[in-house]
Amino acid sequence: MSEPITLNVGGKLYTTSLSTLTSFPDSMLGAMFSGKIPTKKDSQGNCFIDRDGKIFRYILNFLRTSHLDLPEDFQEMGLLRREVDFYQIQPLIEALQEKEVELSKAEKNAMLNITLDQKTQTVHFTVREAPQIYSLSSSNMEVFSAHIFSTSCLFLKLLGSKLYYCFNGNLSSISSYLQDPNHLTLDWVASVEGLPEEEYTRQNLKRLWVVPDNKQINSFQVFVEEVLKIAMSDGFCIDSSHPHTSDFMKNKIIRLIRYK
Repeated sequence: MSEPITLNVGGKLYTTSLSTLTSFPDSMLGAMFSGKIPTKKDSQGNCFIDRDGKIFRYILNFLRTSHLDLPEDFQEMGLLRREVDFYQIQPLIEALQEKEVELSKAEKNAMLNITLDQKTQTVHFTVREAPQIYSLSSSNMEVFSAHIFSTSCLFLKLLGSKLYYCFNGNLSSISSYLQDPNHLTLDWVASVEGLPEEEYTRQNLKRLWVVPDNKQINSFQVFVEEVLKIAMSDGFCIDSSHPHTSDFMKNKIIRLIRYK
């Protein structure tokens, strides 16, 4: 084996051999390390490549093994595709295309299950009636919870692009609240008449919106309608065997399936 070479890829260091880097002579790495294309050095004298350092591990492992091995919950296919295009390793390009076809087939048939819960609680807050004059007030507030499971990670991403929390004056995608690629729990409240805007922030109360319609979800009926709209646009249909019609009409359980 040739002497070890340390690479700095986007700030992340990798150590490998010259023979590994040049195992595909027609690739970008093959050209760089055979002298056809000049290489840059970092302050430590390591070869520097200004690309994504985290993704490079999959590129390098393919050079070592000729296999594209990705974690089951891998979520950066778009980024990997761009990096693979840059390095121009033809067998890796083909392996990635095969992987994407495989994942696409796995995503076609899917199940979506949503369990809903609702309760009423009293919220206490102060109201400013005049400078230096405040009064204590209270009101009933509807609190909602939705536990969502889908075998399709891509559908939960789609849902995350449509539903947003409103908190502290800002809208933020629910995608950041994914517990894992297949599970999502949403907790939100309906707007309370007379509740000052700053009280939502102080009491950590989130509201839920649909974008780009800019529609607030103040009831389970609206939530169910919007989720069904999004799911059916992605090929889902209501599972006729489950749940029982009475459960569905009471907005407790929603189960949808997709066959392609």
